[in-house]
This record gives sequence, C-alpha cells and structure tokens, in this order.
Amino acid sequence: MYLNCHSFHSLRYGTLSVTELVQKAQALGIKTLALTDINTVTAIYDFKKQCNNAGIKPIAGMEIRKDNRLLYIAIAREFSGIGEINRMMTAHNCDGTELSETAPGFEKVWVVYPLQNIPKQLKDNEYIGIREEELNFLVRPELNKLMDRMVILQPVTFISQKEYNLHMILRAIDNNTLLSKLSEHDICRKSEYFKSERELTEDFQFYPEIIRNTQKLLDTCSFEFDFKKVRNRQHYTRSKASDLKMLTRLAYLGLEKRYGTGNKKARERVERELQVIDESNFCSYFLITWDIARYSNRIGLMHVGRGSGANSIVSYCLGITDICPLELDLYFERFLNLNRNSPPDFDVDWSWQDRDTILEYIFKRYGREHVAFCGTNVQFKYKSIFREVGKVFGLPKEELDSLANDPVEKHDVNSIVKHVHRYGALMEKFPNQRSMHACGILISEEPITNFTTLEMPPKGFPIAQFDMDTAEDMRLEKLDILSQRGLGTINDTVALIKKTRGIDVDIRDTRISKNEPKANEYLAVGNTIGCFYIESPAMRGLLRRLKCDNYRILVAASSIIRPGVAQSGMMREYIFRHNHPDQFEYFHPVFEENLKETYGIMVYQEDVIKIAQYFGGVSLADADTLRRAMSGKGRSIEKLQEVKANFFEKCKKEGHSEALTAEAFRQIESFAGYSFCKAHSASYAMESYQSLYLKVYYPLEFMVSVINNQGGFYRTEVYIHEAKMSGGNIQLPCINSSEIQTTLKGNDIYLGFGLLEGLETKMVNKMVEEREKNGDYSSLENFIRRVAAGVEAIQTLIFIGAFRFTGKQKNELLVEARMLLVNFRPENCGIMLIEEPVHEFRLPELKRECFEDAFDEIEIIGFPVSCTPFDLLQTKYRGSVWVKDLAKYHKQQVKMLAYLISRKHVPTKKGAMYFGTWIDANGEYFDTAHFPDSLKEYDFQGGGCYLLLGTVEIDYHFPTVTVHKMAKMQMIADPRYSFKQEKNYQVHGRIREDVSMTSRKPYPQAHEIGLPRHRINNGVR
Repeated sequence: MYLNCHSFHSLRYGTLSVTELVQKAQALGIKTLALTDINTVTAIYDFKKQCNNAGIKPIAGMEIRKDNRLLYIAIAREFSGIGEINRMMTAHNCDGTELSETAPGFEKVWVVYPLQNIPKQLKDNEYIGIREEELNFLVRPELNKLMDRMVILQPVTFISQKEYNLHMILRAIDNNTLLSKLSEHDICRKSEYFKSERELTEDFQFYPEIIRNTQKLLDTCSFEFDFKKVRNRQHYTRSKASDLKMLTRLAYLGLEKRYGTGNKKARERVERELQVIDESNFCSYFLITWDIARYSNRIGLMHVGRGSGANSIVSYCLGITDICPLELDLYFERFLNLNRNSPPDFDVDWSWQDRDTILEYIFKRYGREHVAFCGTNVQFKYKSIFREVGKVFGLPKEELDSLANDPVEKHDVNSIVKHVHRYGALMEKFPNQRSMHACGILISEEPITNFTTLEMPPKGFPIAQFDMDTAEDMRLEKLDILSQRGLGTINDTVALIKKTRGIDVDIRDTRISKNEPKANEYLAVGNTIGCFYIESPAMRGLLRRLKCDNYRILVAASSIIRPGVAQSGMMREYIFRHNHPDQFEYFHPVFEENLKETYGIMVYQEDVIKIAQYFGGVSLADADTLRRAMSGKGRSIEKLQEVKANFFEKCKKEGHSEALTAEAFRQIESFAGYSFCKAHSASYAMESYQSLYLKVYYPLEFMVSVINNQGGFYRTEVYIHEAKMSGGNIQLPCINSSEIQTTLKGNDIYLGFGLLEGLETKMVNKMVEEREKNGDYSSLENFIRRVAAGVEAIQTLIFIGAFRFTGKQKNELLVEARMLLVNFRPENCGIMLIEEPVHEFRLPELKRECFEDAFDEIEIIGFPVSCTPFDLLQTKYRGSVWVKDLAKYHKQQVKMLAYLISRKHVPTKKGAMYFGTWIDANGEYFDTAHFPDSLKEYDFQGGGCYLLLGTVEIDYHFPTVTVHKMAKMQMIADPRYSFKQEKNYQVHGRIREDVSMTSRKPYPQAHEIGLPRHRINNGVR
C-alpha cells in the first residue's frame, strides 16, 4: 500500500535513512514497499539490498517535482522502467528539458498523479493517488467516475512528531527562511507517516476498488537486479578473445622496450600476470587505462600511474606506470588475484591544468551515454548544522558564530539552543547535497542512465546520483582520474627550461629520477622545499633523520610519514633501526630474509603479504585476502576470526610455536591496519625525485613553475624566498615585462600580475595583449590611453611599482594619474589617429621614505619584496646563533631571531603544542617545538619576526630548538602614515603565517611501541 516513501536522500525534505525506513516497515509487518525519493534514485540499490534482507518486496521509482510542486510519482514496473525515468530526469538536469505537467509515454512505468494535477486524459499506465483525507472529494461526480483508476496514496516522510519537526527545519533550511515563515505548500502533510496496512485498509474500507487497484499495481511491479554481474565496459575491442590478443601483444612490445629481449624473470612475470588478468576478465580494464595513457602521451601530457596498479609488470610494460615491480619486489597479488571478485582501480594523475583535456577524451572516446563521474553525498557538517538550524530559529549572527565556532560545552544553554542541539544531532550524517567525486570515472557497458539519473554540476561533466560504495556494490567500478599541482610544476619547468635554455629534459626517463649524486645530497639535508610530497617540515625532518641519500630510502620515507604508520610508532622504530642497525635483532629469520630492506618492520602492505606467505605458509592470493580483511572497509570481527584461525593452523603446520605465531599475528594485525601500499610510495617517491632533479639542476625555472602552480605546502612568499636563495633577482610586476603568471628572463624573476589582489584578470589580459600587439608602454599617459583600466587598478599598479621604468616616484605618478583621468573615458582607449605628445606635468618634489615601498608591497601582496622582514625591525639585533651552527649547540641554550614561516598544531593531554618552521636573517630554515607550558605565557602572536630562547635538541642528525620563551619583535611604524598614528601599525597585520591543524595524538615513545628487538625462537627469547 506504500507507493510513495521518502528517505533522507530527498534532500532537505526526507527525515529517514534507508535503514530506518526499512526497519519501520518490517516492524509494521509491511511486505511491499516503494522508495520514490524526490527527483533522485540515489538510494534504490541500498534500499533493495536492505529490503531483501528484511523479507520485504522492494519497488523503485521517483517522485517528480517541479519548483517544489508534486507533478506525479513514477513507479518502475521492472528494472528497465528505472532507466526510462532516469533518461527523462537526465534530459531535464543536463539538457535543460522542461519537466512536463504530465508524464511522457513511459512503457514500463506506472504513473500516479496527485488529486491536484489530474490530466484531462489518463493513459493506460496512469492512476490517480488518493489520500485518506481526500476521500470526501470522491462524492464529486467527475471524480467518482474515475474510481477504477484510483490508488491509495499514503506518502511516508517521517515516523513521529520529532521527525516531523525535523522535516520543517529541513524545509526552512532549503527555503532559506525562518520556521515561522514556512507555508503549508513548503512542507509535507501531517498524515505522511507510517500506518499499519490494516489501519490503511480500514481508512479505505468503503472504497474496496481503490484497495484492489493499489494491490494490483504493487503486484505487477518488480525490482530485479543482479549485484554479481559486472557492469563496467566488457570489451575494449570486439570480444574477450581479441582483448586478450591485443593486451598480450602490447605487453610483450612493452616488455622488450623496458627490459630488452633476454630478461627471463620479467617475461615469466608478464606471462603469469596475463593469465590472471584474462581469468579475472580484466583485459578491457587494462586496455582502457592504456588507451587513456597512450592518448596523454600522444598529445605531450605527463601522467603518473600510482597506487596498487604499479604492482603490475603488465601496467609497467603498457606505460600506465613507471615503477618497475621487479626492482622493488612488488607483488602483483596486492593488485589483482583470483580471490578478488571486484576490479582493482588504477589511480592515474595528471596536472591540474591538463585533467579536463583527459576527461574530454574519455567522454568522447567511450561515449557520453556510457561515462559519468561517480557522485558523492555531501553531509551536513558540525559547524554548518548549528549555523543552519540556528538560522531558521531566528538567532542573530553573533550567536550563530558562537554556536558554529565554540565547543558545545561553551554554548549558551537556553530553550532555543536546546532545540538547535536536539535537531542538529538528528541531522548528523544527513546528506545536504549531491556532488561530484573528486576523481572517480564510471565507464559502463550499458547506457549509464539504465542505472542512474545524471546531474550536471557547474564543472561541466555529468555525475551519477550514487556514490562510489554503491557503484562498487553494483559492480560498476570507477577509474580514478586525478589531478595535482606537482605534475603541473614538473610540466611547466620542463617547458620553461626548453624556452630559456633550449634544453630538452626527458623527465620521464626514470634513470635521471633515482640516482643523482647532487640530488641525493639535497635529500639528505632536507633541501626539498617546492618538491611534491617531500617539502613539508615533517617530511624534511624525516629525510634529515634518515640521512636519506637514495631512492629506496625515499620510498620507505614516503610510506612511514603517513599518519597511520607514524601514529603506530613504526616511523620512530624505523628511524632507530636505520641509524642503529647493530642495536637490534630480527624477530625471526623469515623477517630478516624478507624484511631486511625495512629492518624487520612491516612498513608496506606488501610486507604483510610477504610474512603471511613466508612465515605462515599461506598462498599469495590468501595472504592478500588476509591483508584486506584487516585493513579494508569491509573489515569485520567474523572475517578476522576466520583469517586468524586459518593463519594459526598454517603456522602450526610450518612448525611454529603458539607463542611465536601469536606474536607474528599481533604484528601483522597491528601493521595491516595502517601500512601503506609500497607501489603507492614508490610512485610518490618517483615524482618527488623528478621534482628534486629539476630543483637541483634548474632551480630558477623550477621555483618559477612552483609559484605559477600556486605552490604546495607553503604560501607564495616562501617560494619567492627560495627562488631568491637560488640566485634569482626578484622583480616586482612591471607593465612592460610582466604577465599574469610569474616569468623568468635570465636571472630576473618578474612576479606576475596574478599575485596582486584587486586586479581583474580580464583587464590584465587586455593589458598584455595590447603590449604584445603594439609594443611597450612609454609612459603612464600612454598606458591610460591604450588600456581601459579603472582608478583602483591604476593605483594598485603604481603602488606595486609597475611604472618604475618611467623614473618617476609613486606619489608623482598618482597625482599624474588623477589629472589624466579627470576628463578621460575608458571607452575612448585606443581611438587615436595621430599620437599626441605626452603632457609633461610640473609637480613639486615629493619625497618618499626609505621603506615606503616595502609597506606598499605588504599591503598589496602580503610580504615585502624590496627588502627582507628583518630590515623592517626596530632592532638591529639578529640573534646570537645562526642556523648553520645549530649542530654545535646540542643540549645548549640559544637565542635566535627568526621570521615565522609556518606552525603546526598538535593536541596533547596537557594542551596544544606547536611545531614551528622559521628562517634566520641568512635565509636558512630551522624548526622549533613549543610545548603547552611555554605557550601559556609565550604564545604565537601572528606572522612576523620573533626572538626565541630555547634549547637545541639533535635527534638523529636533525636539530630542533625547544622554545622556552619567545617574543614578537616590533616592526617600524608605517612611514606612509607618519601623520596618522591610528594607521601606523595597521598594515602590519597583513604579514602572514601558515597554520596547519591536526587532531593526531602524540607519537608513542619507544617503550610504548612493543616491537621486539630480540630474536624469539619457539616463543623463548
């Protein structure tokens, strides 16, 4: 009897999760249930699975609404009917097709109209839905004669008064209005709750025909879906056999290119992998990924294939990845094995600038009917819940800010806030809007609208209405097409080297990305700012602690820096064993034999597989099953017990004692949950090394490209400083030399106009185009005549020094600009048959103070360029110790003057602590630790220079300063406002710092890790 049920996927309308909806129906003994969310099929697959488990017959459909007005309810008679509904709604969402008041000519769909929207003529598949409260209307002759086409309409939106109130709050949020201003048309009726079927039939007892019609409609509907059938594109060519033939040919061509003709081990690995790929029906998946990578190479774009796909030698031979699995002992079974019934996914990165080009190719090559982005449900977040709910109750902005930003215990507890808390708690994990998955692409065999309605976000690529978990359940696996700025930096650097030096750098040649002596020197001392993945303070500190001087250690570092590994204590243990290889014993010979590269520690997921195989005697495929059981999203107690029992049984057959087996399993279990895929680490390390190679040998080109790709971990100022330290002459923007992006001319680095706030990109483009077309600007007046720029834009250009080529001071240029613009209209730009002579204005001499330019720069771009922050201090003192000498002061107290670059927050039991990164007056970086006790009295006061007093601690070659006291140093007053005291220190607040927050716990100490440093033989040390 329930043809019209809503879940909370009817966004900002429904109040019940699919689970709550099904559980309530089951409790009431309901045997058939239809889910018809508003304009979406997001939840129908989860709904089907839950109904099947609850013994309820599921029916799927959609409630069609236009401007919050119910047009009709479309109910699929069979699965193909869902596709009909999807295509109609997709045409509306993606093509702008207007939703008709009446349903189109559906073939496998029942249509139920509300009483308020009955068409003049009902088709054979169309009915009229009657609510219990509308039965009195049936006395009308025009309605009574339609009795044979009527069904019961009992919508379900809530369960109790609590959910009804929540529904009203959601509707107020959706309409951006107060609860008190909601109209009856904005909300559902109070009758839209679950009744028992007996109750419902009693309501309609005098209309048995309506009851029979409803039951007949329900009986004719079905929702059959095979969750075991693979929905991805089945073949790249015409058939499975031809796919295998093509993949084999390409693999052997790549084998010869990568390894030559005589590598027996590589050939055997290729043969074994091809057999598994074929048996697993993944040939088309490999070929599609190869095709995308091939297209990328053909048009000159750089990509990085990473993730577990790099464990495959076939993907290496196809050019999808650049990581040799033989070199790093990577297990193919980590990526694909016969025990795996769902396709693995390739993660492939492109530059953030090029990704759309690749996406356009995929949609065009495989057809827009078969390709879509995976969707994602964006949930109401903690801060937004309190703000949104508080707003509909009419709370003022100040109170909303307090609710959103303060901890709950600090909220002012009044009756309204209690309501906000109560209903806010109910909204946790509610979807607020549908969005696009960051990178997941679906390529289906059937038209994708057979399964989902598509939506068109502003980005311009259609998205499915379900998320990646649902897609995986449906066997519609995604291909991850990612983007990152690191690749953009590498691409741009290579292009800039070609432009400035005429040198072609083949950055894809992996031989230059693994063992460069000079690059290794940079690695060992953490000189990696600007380099993808290895530039953060934590990573640079790790590289120094390890004295990382080769690619293999970099691979390990890329893994142990991961939050899970570091949090487990394995990063600390790895550092100890790396620096003291003679102060520990391997737990067992198998660990020594298979984990020698990582000192007996399971750093990688592949290590877990190794130990399970060689210590426990399980097969490679079963070992990967064990790893996934412990670390995958499907982790369960039952599965873990099954895996554990199997492991203990196998170890017993291998002759291991119970105690020995228990310790080995303990390590596997604790490591599997955090360990990182080695192929993933290797891919990151490869790209990091490529970045580092370019930084080492082409530092100016590299840093310019970093700036143009909007940096990485740090703000632009840090990369400009790094360019300066590398020998670059930093030039402020100039209207005759600069462009939107930062440019390199010899050793001169001209900052781009894109760094200036307040300049419209359109105006800057016109300015550059005009210069390229008609030559350099000869004066300020010449510029104003040729470029349509407003007063504010011209003032910004003057203040940043873009007209310094004229030789005139800024205040003189400002007066000149005002005089020129009095009677000048921008629309008259360029309308000159004959160039008139430039007017010469005679102005009194206007003096400027020494550091006025620096304060202009701080105001416009946030930091000084014409001098250093140290030059702007009132004191001439520069500290007692320099960074270059810190290693000499272990356990000694030092006083340093430093400029704050960044700080990272870490919570502890005693309160917040921070790790800081600074530069001294020589421009060299160092790091500090600030514990809660010192921060209580000596806290950070924003960006700027500080005097630091602390003790030097050298931890495995890496000096840090534990700060006891610090004070922010006073800068000089702003000389531009010498007569306005209230503005003397106003612009100083523009000096920035990078602050990163984390919720991680402090890393455990050595005694808390519990990893044996002594050999155990049959359970006895």
